[in-house]
Amino acid sequence: MEKHQDKFNSLGVLILRLLMGSGIAYHGYGKVFGGHMAMMVPGVEKMGFPMPEVFAWAAALAEFAGGILIVLGLCTRVAAFFVFCTMSVAWMIAHGADPFQAKELALAY
Repeated sequence: MEKHQDKFNSLGVLILRLLMGSGIAYHGYGKVFGGHMAMMVPGVEKMGFPMPEVFAWAAALAEFAGGILIVLGLCTRVAAFFVFCTMSVAWMIAHGADPFQAKELALAY
């Protein structure tokens, strides 16, 4: 019985890793390669971060590279930490005054 439970737990973690990792990588891809950095840098500057271009790129790369690493199962704790930090800023600061629907995705990730 315990072997089956371990298999189901492993399968569940794999599915979560694939779905969440690919989802966050998709959002990061749009920022890194889709030309969304032009909109992101002024937003980061508005939040009061020093060197807004550096922080915008760091956030976008944390999403894209972090998502890929999570999907691949490589350095997952480190990648998840950087994704967590980025999504926490998005949830609490960037979308802090927005309605719940606007910050729901950042909270989910």
